[in-house]
Parts: sequence; structure tokens; C-alpha cells
Amino acid sequence: MYLIEVKRNGKYIYDGAVALAVQVYAQKNLFLGEDMVFPYLTEPLVQVGRYQNAREEANLEYMKENGINLVRRDTGGGTIYLDMGGVNFCFVSDNTSASADINFDQMYAPAIEILKELGLKNVEKSGRNDLHVDGKKVSGGAMNVVNGRTYNGYSLLLDIDEEKMEKSLKPNKKKMESKGIKSVRSRVSALRNHLDEEYKNLSSIEFAELMILKIFGAADRSEVKTYELTDEDWAGIDQLMAEKYSNWEWTFGKSPRFKYSRDGRFSIGTLDITLDVDGGIIQHAKIYGDFFGNQEIRTVEEVLEGVRLKEEDLLSALSSIDLSHYLGSITKEEIVKLILE
Repeated sequence: MYLIEVKRNGKYIYDGAVALAVQVYAQKNLFLGEDMVFPYLTEPLVQVGRYQNAREEANLEYMKENGINLVRRDTGGGTIYLDMGGVNFCFVSDNTSASADINFDQMYAPAIEILKELGLKNVEKSGRNDLHVDGKKVSGGAMNVVNGRTYNGYSLLLDIDEEKMEKSLKPNKKKMESKGIKSVRSRVSALRNHLDEEYKNLSSIEFAELMILKIFGAADRSEVKTYELTDEDWAGIDQLMAEKYSNWEWTFGKSPRFKYSRDGRFSIGTLDITLDVDGGIIQHAKIYGDFFGNQEIRTVEEVLEGVRLKEEDLLSALSSIDLSHYLGSITKEEIVKLILE
């Protein structure tokens, strides 16, 4: 079994999007003859499941204000908030069985054994893909099987920033309808609260190191077989970042079709905008309100149709017309803020 860390030029990278790119690159391109383990920590990040509606699951306005990034992973499941209080592990293994299937029991078995050694006597798998202690969630996992290789992982919630987690995962769902898969909000508990006394004061980095040694059954790092990513590997990882994990089309364009409304009160009256969005692109727009305009509002609706639900794209589209003819003193910035809030 090989350990692969998110390190470049000898420096750790605490970016969950880069960590995803490393894992997916390895799944498709690295064949070392043994399983691969990828531990990582990340600065605040919201990670949505492959089939979820990012705008429904994440509070994008709060995230933008607080410098919290958003990334869409390749596996299914629900939306999670990650930060430096979480210790994450992913695994890639060859599976030659033609009947290979999603098996969370098998994935979690080693982790459960290790966590019990560290003091979590009551830890157990709960539901489809979580670990609970005394009825509270301490870990969530995801998995897929592609081309004979199993790719799975889990996050261990050593510490929890409850305020950021709650606000990042609590969007305004007013009038929103979607066919996307909704996350199931679970009661969570900091794993640290359940550790034996000798482990309670470990930092996230120290806890990750302890888990690595336990997973490899090693006394120290000299006994851990390690693969260091090459410049060629990083070139492929950079390409994945550009094509997927830092790309709007992957993050938002993969969202299922949904319809929602936003309304606001302005000096000229009320404004209600209803949008039908598919693949992150506005398919149909309808504007209602008790405002007075000199020209038909349908022109504004048509300008919005076919535009990506992205701030700069919306501003550019609305700049093509003189809004004062339709909405008086309302500015394009106010309309875009109303749409995206």
C-alpha cells in the first residue's frame, strides 16, 4: 500500500479541490501494483455530491463573504462542509471482481477498528455511509467503482466549526423546486470529544499522522511506503483543475434542472424574478412586480435567457440594454444581487 500526500515542491497544499484532482488523477493514471491512500486537510470548503444542485445545497452568498470555496466531487452522496478541523482519507484500489459494488461496510471496517483503539468504543456504521457515536455523526463517506478500480473515502470530524458549517449548508430555499438529490442534515459531534485522554489534545495534523501510522500498521514514517508526485503528475493534476474542479461548467453546469423565484422591494416597487435553470443556464425568465416601466419587460427577460447563472455573465447581459426604460432606477447590480442571493 502506498501513501500519496498532497505535496508540491516539498510543501503541503491545504486545498480540498486540489486534493480531489490528485485522487482522480491517480485513479486514472497511477498503477503502482498496490492500493493507494490519500490523506488531506483543507481550508474551509463546501463539497457537493456529483448529482446535486449546488445552488440548492450551499449558501453561496455566505460562502463568498467568508472566503469559502465550492467544489463538486466525482462521487455521489450529500453536501459536506470541510475545514482544518476535519481529517480526510481517500483510497484507490484495484478490484478485478466483475461484480464489484458499493460496499461502505468494507470501506469503514479498518477505520472503525482504529477509532475504537483510540477511545471511540461505541463507534458504528449508521445508515448508508456514515459513522455515528451515541447517535451523532462523526464521519461521512463516499464511494464509486470505475473501470475496475474502487475509489472511496471518508472525513473524520475531529473538530467542528458549527457556525460556519450551519451557515454554509443552509441556503435560502424560498420558492425553490428541484429534482436534484437533497442532503440529509445529521446531528454531528466532534470526534475529539470521544477520544481517550492521551489523544484529546492532538492537532488535526498530529491526528492525521496518527491515523496514517495506524492504517499502515507502522511505528514511524520510515515504515510507510510513499509515492511522491512527479512534475509530470502535477501537469496532469493542473489540467484536471482547469477542466473540472476550478471550472464553472463542472461545478454549476452539472446541476440538475430547477426553478426558483427571488423577490425584493425597491424604491420603484416590488420585483419578483422567476427563473427556469438547466445546466446552470437560464432557460426561461419571468419578471413580475408593481413597478412602472416605459417599455415591455419581456426585453429584459429575453436578455437573461441563455445566460449562465454567474455574476459576471449576468452583469454583461444586462449591460446590453438601458434598464431605466424598463425598471426605472433599479441597477443591473441590484438585479444580479437579487438573482444570486
